[in-house]
Order: sequence, then structure tokens, then C-alpha cells
Amino acid sequence: MVRSIPSRLLGLTSCSHKEDGNNMKEHSIWFWGIAEFFFMVAFFIGIFISCKVPVSQAQAAETNSKVLIVYFSRSGNTRELAGQIQTATGGKLVELEPVETYPAEYQQTVNRARQELASGACPPLKTKIDGMDAYDVILLGSPNWGGSIAPPVKTFLSEYDLSGKRIAPFMTHGGSGLGRASIDIKSLAPQATVIDGLAVRGREVREARREIETWIGGLGLHRD
Repeated sequence: MVRSIPSRLLGLTSCSHKEDGNNMKEHSIWFWGIAEFFFMVAFFIGIFISCKVPVSQAQAAETNSKVLIVYFSRSGNTRELAGQIQTATGGKLVELEPVETYPAEYQQTVNRARQELASGACPPLKTKIDGMDAYDVILLGSPNWGGSIAPPVKTFLSEYDLSGKRIAPFMTHGGSGLGRASIDIKSLAPQATVIDGLAVRGREVREARREIETWIGGLGLHRD
């Protein structure tokens, strides 16, 4: 009997180790099952988020595609400003080109512009814009000539039906700001809504990024 006790005790000990091993195996299976569950949850959440991003970007692109940036520039300052605005908004950029270009010599341009402004002339444009109905917002750029928008810009406003659109002027100037631009735009496009404009000195257009971003942000048109 004495000799059999160790044998039985050994048997009990062996059985106890076997049960512990089974318990450890069960715990291990349970642990990895839970880990796999959370991994799959995280995986599908990641897929869901990644699918949402392109939708947001597509919506932003759709919004920005309804912004039209139209401008006239003789010296290049308004063109530079318009390019920066296009970068900030993602809108379509169109330059107004008159059939008869303005002289390269400054004083000759001044003389012609004075005659056109005094007579109310609207010089014909080479530029034609299709699908105007697709745009909700028009960012309208011009140098400040005689305290207002340049004659080619007046031609644009006279040639297109801008009813229901929002028009925001942006101007380059030598010290006179927007001048009468908003008033004159409203008189030429009475069914449109003229909203806040931006005026930048001609010599400062290349450093106007902060002003542009503030203006675009205030209009709710930033491409981001």
C-alpha cells in the first residue's frame, strides 16, 4: 500500500497537469478569438473611413466646379492675382481678351480707356464662355480703371445672363481700392447678387496670399 501511494499521487499529479494544460489551451483559444474579433472590427472601420474620404473630395470638387473666375488683365497684375485665387478655390479660370488688344505703351492705353469709359463703350471680346448656367459664383477680376472695372469686364457683364448668381469682384489698384466696382457691377447685372470684394495693390499681388485666403474663407469657397 505504501508503495502504491506515490504511484497514485503521481497519477493525480499527472492528471492535474493535463487539466491545467487543457485550461491553458482553452484560454489561449479564447484570447486569440477575441483578438481576431477586434482586428476584424478595426479592419472594417478602416475600410469605411477610407471609402468616405473620396466621397468628401468628390463633393468638394463638385462645389468648386461651380466657381468661375473671370478676369481682364493688361499689365499682368490682375492675372497674377486671378491665378492665386484659382489655386485657393479650384474654380475654372477664364481670361477676357478683347478683339482689339490694348497698346503696350501705358499712356496710349490710358487714353483709349478714358474714351471708352466716357462713352460707355463695351469693346467686343474674343473670349466666349460656354455653360454659364453651371456656375453659381463668379469671381470677377479687373484692374481699377477710372475708379471702376475696365471696359472689357463691362462687356462680359453685358453679354451674359447672370441672374441668380453671386458675383464677388477682385481688383488690382494703385490706391483707389474697389472704387465703384460693386455699384457698377450691380447696375450691369441687376439680377445677380454682388458680394464682398477684394482689393490688392498692384505691386503687392505676389505677397497677397494671406489676404486671398481670408477673403476666400469669408466667402466659404476655399477648396479644402
